[in-house]
Amino acid sequence: MKAEVFSQLHKARVLVVGDVMLDRYWYGDKLRVSDEAPVLIVKIEDDRTVEMPGGAANVAANAAALGANVALLSVVGNDEPGRRLAELLEKAGVNTNLHRDRDIATTVKLRVIGRKQQMLRIDFETPPSHEVLLDKLADYERMISDRNVIILSDYGKGGLTHIARMIELARAQGKTVLVDPKGDDYSRYVGATIVTPIGPHGEDQARHGDAWAIRLVRFITKTAVTPTRSKSRDRQGS
Repeated sequence: MKAEVFSQLHKARVLVVGDVMLDRYWYGDKLRVSDEAPVLIVKIEDDRTVEMPGGAANVAANAAALGANVALLSVVGNDEPGRRLAELLEKAGVNTNLHRDRDIATTVKLRVIGRKQQMLRIDFETPPSHEVLLDKLADYERMISDRNVIILSDYGKGGLTHIARMIELARAQGKTVLVDPKGDDYSRYVGATIVTPIGPHGEDQARHGDAWAIRLVRFITKTAVTPTRSKSRDRQGS
């Protein structure tokens, strides 16, 4: 059954919209304690750095790897990480429409791994400007016409400010709309075909699990929902 489903993915014309980012991984094995402060020093080797699409860009790259025809609409900064992300997506076979906002830096998640253990993550991010988001919405209206599946990948970075309008426009044209949400305010996603929320975990599960379940039940009455559970809320690049 799975083989049959995947064999049909080449027929899918997918538009991914959301918060993109560049995931960087720096690896090192040589650890020692710093003389300046009680912290570890990791010596990063030049040939042990990895870069890959993160956030909605990772979603688009994965869909393309499965054989779908994928277009990506998002916002990046006019900087080196934004250009590097565009290069990686081109290699992955994703058709990109990346609005470049000179007032922001492309979101970058830098992870430092020492002896196979993540020791630190450094985030660089700035929400896109209102004007760029309006331009993106205009492009969205144009791009959905020849797509049969719309994936809205929300990482809470500001790129889906107009998500309610995006869902409305896509559904008006009979498109299937999948939403990967952020947070627990599901009212923004009403009208989507499928929403895949990730429930609270760890201490959040103990503190807020019941409230999350109640909000989810209320939302289910309006939208098809597939709750998912993960060991970590840190999706690729979240």
